[in-house]
Amino acid sequence: MHLTCASYCFFVIRGVIAERGTWGVSHTRVPTESRPGHVALIAGFYEDVSAVAKGWKENPVEFDSVFNESRHTWCWGSPDILPMFAKGATGDHVYTYTYPSEREDFASTDASRLDTWVFDEVKDFLNVAKSNETLLNMLHEEQNVFFLHLLGIDTNGHAHRPMSKEYLENIGLVDSGVAEIVSVMDDFYGHDGKTAYIFTSDHGMTNWGSHGAGHPSETLTPLIAWGAGVQTAQWEGSHKYDDNYLKEWGMETSRREDVSQADIAPLMASLIGIPFPVNSVGVLPLNYLNNSQHFKAESIYANAIQILEQFRVKMEQKKETTLSFLFTPYQPLTDSKQMDFVRNARNLIQKGQFDEAIRYCKDLIDQAMEGLSYYHTYDRLFLGSSVVLGFIGWTSYVVLFILKTHASLRKPPTNMHMVTERSLGQIFLCIGLLVALFLMVQSSPWTYYIYCLLPVAVWFSVMREFETLASLVRSVPSLPLSKCFGYFLLVTFGIELLVVSFFYRAMLTLGLVVLGLWPVLSGLYIKAKFRSLSWMLSCLFLAVFPLLPVVGREPDVNYVICAGVLTLFNSSSYLWSSWRCSPLIRRDRQLFICQMMQVVLCAYILTSTHSSLQLKQGLPLFNQLVSWLTLVSSFLIPLLSSTRLFHRLLSILMSLVCVYLLLSTGYEALFPPVLSWLMFAWINIEQETMNTQGSSNRTELSSTDFAENIDIAKIRQLRLDDIRRSYFFVFFIIIAFFGCGNIASINSFDPASVYCFLTVFNPFIMGGLLMWKVLIPFVIVMCTFESIQVSTQLSSRSLFLVVLVISDLMALHFFFLVKDHGSWLDIGTSISHYVIVMSMTIFLMLLSVMTHILTSKRILIGWKRKMHFR
Repeated sequence: MHLTCASYCFFVIRGVIAERGTWGVSHTRVPTESRPGHVALIAGFYEDVSAVAKGWKENPVEFDSVFNESRHTWCWGSPDILPMFAKGATGDHVYTYTYPSEREDFASTDASRLDTWVFDEVKDFLNVAKSNETLLNMLHEEQNVFFLHLLGIDTNGHAHRPMSKEYLENIGLVDSGVAEIVSVMDDFYGHDGKTAYIFTSDHGMTNWGSHGAGHPSETLTPLIAWGAGVQTAQWEGSHKYDDNYLKEWGMETSRREDVSQADIAPLMASLIGIPFPVNSVGVLPLNYLNNSQHFKAESIYANAIQILEQFRVKMEQKKETTLSFLFTPYQPLTDSKQMDFVRNARNLIQKGQFDEAIRYCKDLIDQAMEGLSYYHTYDRLFLGSSVVLGFIGWTSYVVLFILKTHASLRKPPTNMHMVTERSLGQIFLCIGLLVALFLMVQSSPWTYYIYCLLPVAVWFSVMREFETLASLVRSVPSLPLSKCFGYFLLVTFGIELLVVSFFYRAMLTLGLVVLGLWPVLSGLYIKAKFRSLSWMLSCLFLAVFPLLPVVGREPDVNYVICAGVLTLFNSSSYLWSSWRCSPLIRRDRQLFICQMMQVVLCAYILTSTHSSLQLKQGLPLFNQLVSWLTLVSSFLIPLLSSTRLFHRLLSILMSLVCVYLLLSTGYEALFPPVLSWLMFAWINIEQETMNTQGSSNRTELSSTDFAENIDIAKIRQLRLDDIRRSYFFVFFIIIAFFGCGNIASINSFDPASVYCFLTVFNPFIMGGLLMWKVLIPFVIVMCTFESIQVSTQLSSRSLFLVVLVISDLMALHFFFLVKDHGSWLDIGTSISHYVIVMSMTIFLMLLSVMTHILTSKRILIGWKRKMHFR
């Protein structure tokens, strides 16, 4: 028997459904991307969500698949997909034929040519085989697979959106192409009735041409099977599905059999008579098979034994890495119960009670799947406790360090203190050795050592600061407790708001509205009305963005033009006001004029590119060169400007906005100008706060220079008000993260965002450009925070430590929130929460270094100054 399957298709072949085949909806899992979808289809298991980070690389580990178990597999299609599964196969029985990657062009006049290429190659292949005896013999062997990967519809969906003319025409082409391939295949095999056909997709697509998230249009895909061994069309009057899809599709009288995407792998294996893939967790959909009950019972029995064996292997692995007196087996499937299950199922089949045997085997599969989940998360409590201890210890240490440094709680060390610290070190060293020995005896993975030993080191550092904690306790009566308690409530509310915003973006709007009222509540509005009004208006304007749909749903280049005009207006206003107060030097004036002209050029390039693509004229070479030169120069041009605070910030803003315009398709282009307005208002209003507090070290913003060395004597200690500044920074970082939905939804990526740079599919370059687009608002916020540190004479390390405490509290709260919702992954194989926090810390540190270079360094002029000094 042979098997032909096609993917990426969304058109229901009504003729097959009505007369020859069985159909249903295949339910995929998030992330709805090509790689995880194909793994589920061909291998029958779902990758860990973190595997999506592997992107389009080859398989991180080799695994069994239907291709591997087949006698021969021939594949035609994309060079990004097929090599992934050919390399993992043992032997050389998987043959791939791919077109050049340059053909995957989103600006192509007709992306459906990718599908035409596949159909033509299959027909040519079969024609050649007729005159090649060796190939002909191979093709007439049993257990062969033909895999047709049809990428044209996906490409047209991304480039032109579903329901576009190009998309609908591509559907018609695929429909006729599949019909032709079926006819050619049947003719080649002499209509022997031994070929089965499966028509499905690895993922769906939204109306705005994207996929990756959990919208029903992305997770519901078609499954149509017909041919040898497949049940013919069935009709029924009642249905077991509550959705309205049958009515919408006009198929209310046709029987629908839904499956999970992983179930398709065992279905393919059963149709051609090969073993189920070793790691498959799919359940054979028996209603698709046109066989006897005896065959179905034997097949589902083999399916149950295969999944049970995975359970046994996982149980043995966990038993070997756990001390015997600590091991708790999965009670519903102990060794004796496993034997009973298998024996009873076998007896039922031998007695001819096939229906009962099928139900019994399905129960066994359910129990084995629950057991697999049990052992996958076996160490959840142990590792979760270690993570929580590490979080709490690290946060406590940072708080104590801040208090010791800025609250005058440090005391000179005494001999008794030295002895105590030495004894404490010996105690924690023994604890660490015991933990390491415990993990070694259990043959735990190396990651477990990180989870479990980090809390030991962190809590040792905390206990070393015992005297600081004791001094804090003694000083509690002298603290303004009411003010401290008020700050505690505000910080708690603020952290809760930020954590909830990860699930509901609209919470950021509420936060911005609350922040907009801050000058009124603090009394700043009375003393600085204009700056307070600017702050409140900018907060309200920025609060609109989290309420808008995620980026990519409704592209409109007119918004990009408006963003360019707004940037020019803001820049011109600043230059005019600056000219009246203190004229710019000629060099800065020329630089700003050039940057304003660059903003105009970038807005033109974007509109010109999209107009060219709509006319199907491709990406103009001039536009592409200007785009790449703009990207490269954006890192260098700010270094040519003056290091005066507002001069440098304006230069940075215009350089970043130029790149952002080229990477925008709609309203998100307005986000950086509005965010920058709020950031400039923040700098000014913080200066007013310093004026209100009567700071003696205050300097005028107009005279602040990033390049000047800060007088250490002027650096002040932390105040309670600095907690607010740090919280504002964290809040604005989250706004930069989620403001336009770039990260809030994985399916907000629109390939049109990078059309000014390239149109040929290249996931790594496209991903890098998208990442820089996401980082641009981060850099704006980081530069603002750098300005506030300089203008308020506060050590950057001090503020950064407060930011770190707030971030740790968020991460800890998020940790418990995710755990309570029961959505923990296998904590031993997924990304550690330590890694998340450390990555966030390193990320902020790298951005801090980058913004420090952007704000305080100069090329050429800075070099000349050093030479003159020498």
